[in-house]
Amino acid sequence: MGNLKSVALPLLLAVSIMHLPFSESLWFFNYHIHVTNDLPLLNSPPGKPNLFLRCKSKNKDIGERAMVKGQDYTWDTKINLSQTTLFFCNARWEGRKSRSFDAFVANRADRQCSVYHMSCMWSVREDGIYFSRNNATWFNEYPW
Repeated sequence: MGNLKSVALPLLLAVSIMHLPFSESLWFFNYHIHVTNDLPLLNSPPGKPNLFLRCKSKNKDIGERAMVKGQDYTWDTKINLSQTTLFFCNARWEGRKSRSFDAFVANRADRQCSVYHMSCMWSVREDGIYFSRNNATWFNEYPW
């Protein structure tokens, strides 16, 4: 009987996974999150950080990064089995503005991040934080 359980259970699990709709099996994919500093230099000298970005989830703090113009902050994640994976960031433009935003949300990843190489593309700009599905067309999702 023990041998039957050891064969039947993995087989049942495999068949169940194969019948899941595409959006419900997304936890197998590796997503890439990119946040780029596209802020103007204004009074900051070149090479001096003007954006401070801290990103984390409930279980993982990726840490704060001091970013110079054009620098990209990148990390990878997968969707957990309960499909509740969430990474949020706080962007602080030195001496000017601060804003929090959701950089990765599991239940919107299949719509927003699967178009361009499984990547969520963000750009921090003078008037807000922009998102792109394809790295070509950008939308101001989080105005300052």
